[in-house]
Amino acid sequence: MYWTLELASYLDDAPWPATKDELIDYGIRSGAPLEVIENLQELEDDGEAFEEIGEIWPDYPSTDEYFFNEDEL
Repeated sequence: MYWTLELASYLDDAPWPATKDELIDYGIRSGAPLEVIENLQELEDDGEAFEEIGEIWPDYPSTDEYFFNEDEL
């Protein structure tokens, strides 16, 4: 299983929190690439919902990392 920012971005609008099966269903319905579906299928399923993409891919940048201080321009 490997994630890239591009692949993980397909789950940005997923209905969080979501179970593994719900994420797979969302990925299929939203037209995510096969790599995203395969990565989701490889997740361990303990029956609990994932709260956010960070639980699936800890390196996913938070929204805070996208913003910068306008004073630094």
